[in-house]
Amino acid sequence: MDRNEEQALAEAVGRVIARKRVEAGLTQEQVAEQLSLGREAVARVERGTAVPTVVRLVELAELFGCRVEELLAGASTREDDQAAAIARSLRGVALKDRQMLVEWVETFAQRLRK
Repeated sequence: MDRNEEQALAEAVGRVIARKRVEAGLTQEQVAEQLSLGREAVARVERGTAVPTVVRLVELAELFGCRVEELLAGASTREDDQAAAIARSLRGVALKDRQMLVEWVETFAQRLRK
C-alpha cells in the first residue's frame, strides 16, 4: 500500500468514526473526555491525520455501541466488506423498499460499468 492509499484509508476510517460518533449522539469533546484524550486528538482521527490504534478502535466501538469491524469495514475497499456495509444499511427497511433499493443499485452499477 503506497502513501496515498494509506492516507485515503485513514481518511475513510476517520469519516466512519465521525459518522458513528454523531449517530451515538456524542460530541468530539464527549468522546475525548470518555477516552481521556484532548478534543483535537479526536478531531485528528476524524480528519484522517492520525490513525487510531487497535486498542483505541475497541474503545471507540464500545463507546459508540457498535462492532469494531463496522469502524473498519465501512472504510474498506474490499468488495465483500462493502457488500456487508450495504446489507447492514438495509436492516429495518421494509421488504418492498429493500427490493427497490437492490434494483436501483443493480441499475446504477450497470451504468457505471459502461
